[in-house]
Amino acid sequence: MPLLNNRYIKSEGILFALLLLSLLLSICLGAVSISIPEIFSSLSKCFTHPESMTLNERIFMNIRLPRALLCLIVGASLAVGGAMMQALFRNPIVEPGLIGTSSGAAFGAALYFVMGVVFELGDNEWTLPIAACMGGLFSTALVFLLSQSKQSGKSSIVALLLTGIAVNALFMSGVGFLSYVARDPQARSITFWGLGSLTGANWHSVTVTGITTAVCVIAGLRYSKHLNALMLGEDEALFLGVNVNRLKVIVVLINVIMVAVATAFVGVISFVGLIVPHLLRIMNGSDNRYLIRNSVLLGGIILSLSDLTARMILRPAELPIGIVTSVIGVPVFIILLRRKNYFF
Repeated sequence: MPLLNNRYIKSEGILFALLLLSLLLSICLGAVSISIPEIFSSLSKCFTHPESMTLNERIFMNIRLPRALLCLIVGASLAVGGAMMQALFRNPIVEPGLIGTSSGAAFGAALYFVMGVVFELGDNEWTLPIAACMGGLFSTALVFLLSQSKQSGKSSIVALLLTGIAVNALFMSGVGFLSYVARDPQARSITFWGLGSLTGANWHSVTVTGITTAVCVIAGLRYSKHLNALMLGEDEALFLGVNVNRLKVIVVLINVIMVAVATAFVGVISFVGLIVPHLLRIMNGSDNRYLIRNSVLLGGIILSLSDLTARMILRPAELPIGIVTSVIGVPVFIILLRRKNYFF
């Protein structure tokens, strides 16, 4: 099937239009409403006369726009990670954090919240992300180390999956312990970070996650044909010339980088990486060249609308976005599983 045919072009055009619409809604709506003229005025003044911007224009430029962009980027990274991991494991219930990345990042953040007070660590925009990334990388490395066969020294798909489940449970129990021993302010920080939040979005986080996600998506597209071959089975992929063990390492590394960096800035957000690939397969099949590219669009749309819901439902207060994605994701996933004519 050609990669670029009318069906793909039409679906991608629709998704791109919906992405722009969700971005516009996310920018305009919230505790403070921002009009279209204020958006254009702010964009023109920020380069010429930034000191003359009104309050709403400053809110748009310094708060609303970076948050909306970060939401799109994080949604894209989680969705692409989900599509690649489901293809690697050949299992439709796999999500990016299954190999321990999200739980390790959560443990690293919880450890920072508790031990940062004890050791009087500096509170800057890099400390928490670094702690979360180190936790995610450590947990994923532990999964790979424990899943290696004693005879061959290699990790099978099943061993990675089962070891990831065990390591996830281990690190989440560590998060629970740290929440138990923490003081009230630290315990609340652990709880809210674990539920996901975009309130800390700024241009620094947009830049870091944007560059990381772009590089990882390009790398993922490069290996999309290899993932298509792997879906036939490891032996078939080897027969077609795919280095399966090398592919496992590369795909997992891409997933770790994307998810760890995104999780470091916004906390743990579930179900985006699980349901987006399912929805895209229903639309246009299981070609990973299509799935990876369009996961960028649909992942951004879903997370952007979820964030908008989180901000609007209790305005001017807001819900943690992880609650909204779970409330939306659970029934959608159950409906998908109950479709009798749906297969991976």
